[in-house]
Amino acid sequence: MTDTTMTPQDAGANGQLDGSVLFYGKPEPLSMEVHGKLGVNPVEKPYAFVAASHVVPLTVTEFAPAALSYPVVFLGDAKQPVAVMGLRQGENLYVSAAGDFRPEAYIPAYVRRYPFVFANDAQAQRMILCIDRAAPFLAEGAQAPLFVDGQPSDYVTQAMEFCNNFEQERQRTDSFVKLLTELDLFDVREAVFTPRNEKGEPGEPQKLADYHAVSEDKLKALPAEKLAELRDNGALGQIYAHLVSLLGWDRLIALAFQRASEMPTAANV
Repeated sequence: MTDTTMTPQDAGANGQLDGSVLFYGKPEPLSMEVHGKLGVNPVEKPYAFVAASHVVPLTVTEFAPAALSYPVVFLGDAKQPVAVMGLRQGENLYVSAAGDFRPEAYIPAYVRRYPFVFANDAQAQRMILCIDRAAPFLAEGAQAPLFVDGQPSDYVTQAMEFCNNFEQERQRTDSFVKLLTELDLFDVREAVFTPRNEKGEPGEPQKLADYHAVSEDKLKALPAEKLAELRDNGALGQIYAHLVSLLGWDRLIALAFQRASEMPTAANV
């Protein structure tokens, strides 16, 4: 298993990181030498940055709470589970123009860990704790310091524990997706919207998205012993949460209509 228990000062400031991470503009390995004077100031709207994306990654243990707010689907060849928060790229229907997250909506752990993240150190072949230097609430002498007397502050220690737990959940999610793939439970689906005119007559269907979802027919066709195994290891409950969440496409469409109707009003204010 990948080492995810590093302390910040273990991460060299010049560590080479692999790949890019959604929402993180300038992730840097956290170190006393580089970030010793920095801290975090409280902000009124800490999740306004989520407006930049219409999908947010999820871990498998989040399926049930996320299903109350969003469609939970699987995207791409890797079948990454995500919460769908909008119908168009770059438009999040759960974050207002003012940066307010809808109060009833579930906020994924992927978002709540910001501005911290674990990243791969290509040279050391292990995980290191990073911080997004581009986060607007990072500043010298801020209210919650990153380091105190040369040591990680309680704020950083708690963030590292949260990120470590997230990484473990991410690995568990990878195993869940691998299991469903091996059982050939996925199908490709389309989210479709059928508009209606003023008389209520249906128009041409419009495709909103392509995605992977668990096939209920394939699930029912599994041998009884395999279904029992999925039940006992908790996977079956997560599958059902995913399936129920797909009813949320109608909610997204309603939110899109609501936002469209508010735009002229907002423009005149």
